[in-house]
Amino acid sequence: RSFTSQTDGEARVAQVLREKFPRASTIKVVDISGGCGAMYEIHIESEEFRDKRPLQQHRMVNQALSEEIRTMHGLRIFTSTPKP
Repeated sequence: RSFTSQTDGEARVAQVLREKFPRASTIKVVDISGGCGAMYEIHIESEEFRDKRPLQQHRMVNQALSEEIRTMHGLRIFTSTPKP
């Protein structure tokens, strides 16, 4: 699916992540629930994750999306730091 056909939910989640992680080099949000907004897969690459364990990185994303998560059934989070 191309970026232009992003669902409203994907766009909303991506916007929140862009605001919370201004140094992110990559933010990709995909609705994996068939378009109903119940479950998302998030890939985010950000300098803010450097020197943090994966659990800490995922908690940062969960905290950033605390309001949006209330209406979701599931969330898959993939985090990374930019390669030097």
